[in-house]
Amino acid sequence: MDIQFGNPSSIWLLVIVAAGLVLTGYAAIARRRATLRFVTARLRSQIVPPGTTSRHWVSAILIAASMTLLCIAMMDIRWGKTLRDVPQKGIEVMFVLDVSRSMLAEDATPNRLSRAKQQIKDMVDEMAGDRAGLVVFAGDTRQSVPLTSHYEDFRQTLDSVGPHSVRRGGSRLGDAIKAAGNAFISKTSDHKAIVVFTDGEDQESQPVEVAKQLYAERGIRIFAVGLGDMDEGARIPETDDRRGGFVQYEGQQVWSKMNGQVLSQIAKDTDGAWIPAGTRRVNMADVYHSYVANVEQTEFETAKINAYIPRFQWFAAPALALLLLEVWLSTRSTRPRRTTANQLSSKSTQTSISGMASALDVVS
Repeated sequence: MDIQFGNPSSIWLLVIVAAGLVLTGYAAIARRRATLRFVTARLRSQIVPPGTTSRHWVSAILIAASMTLLCIAMMDIRWGKTLRDVPQKGIEVMFVLDVSRSMLAEDATPNRLSRAKQQIKDMVDEMAGDRAGLVVFAGDTRQSVPLTSHYEDFRQTLDSVGPHSVRRGGSRLGDAIKAAGNAFISKTSDHKAIVVFTDGEDQESQPVEVAKQLYAERGIRIFAVGLGDMDEGARIPETDDRRGGFVQYEGQQVWSKMNGQVLSQIAKDTDGAWIPAGTRRVNMADVYHSYVANVEQTEFETAKINAYIPRFQWFAAPALALLLLEVWLSTRSTRPRRTTANQLSSKSTQTSISGMASALDVVS
């Protein structure tokens, strides 16, 4: 049988139940020793009526069994599956990743591209029902992942992209933003966001004009994350492993700097946000919740989920029944004790009266 536990950490509560049984046994032994030490055999049956010990053990076992069942219920045990319609609500986020050779610059460790991939993963980790897609670009643009909520597939594809993912080198940011805008499933306004990860280099593709048009016509907000040093920049490796040296132009090594002016203008004109990450490590979870997650959500189509059926009530109900049984037995078992005590008190009173009468007869 395929069984699932929704809260398996509750199993440690069984240790408390076991400890309670051990203490109950120790208390029973200690009580018996005290009775044998301080009470004579003739009075023992009057002070400790027959069956008292067994009633104590029955009560302890009932309580322990009830607590055990409650612990199992708290573990949220489930088995069997059923199809459920689950409404989905969220936003659609297209990640636009620059995979041009300049993103291999190592001013951000280990390089700009690897840092951007990790930042995207950090944002995806914060998604709960939102859809994510991926567009990569250099001189060409390619949609690597359509909008999806299968985040593990998204991460696997993200790990595999690089400069080899596009056929032509360069950096045409405007074409990438336009492709990302066309990749959204719904053409209605709102609930859409584009998050760009790039060093800001562009080859006359008019990214600012394209971004303004998308925002004006379809309400798509753009959040730009800039990577790389803005002042000194860094050299561009010829290959991923740097064995080919660095890119040169007319005999001089090419240095790449982050162009924050274009990215900040894109974010400003689309009511987005400009995050100059540079070479620093930025908490992208905070960025996602502070900016991207504020985009208005929408209802997606209902998803069918094959879910396990909760069975906790199968254990909670018997646990309650056992507790009620223990209360009834313990309440019922106290009545004979009161009767015995009253009888002893009555016999003692009668004995005292008889003794006083005998004394008066002797005096007379």
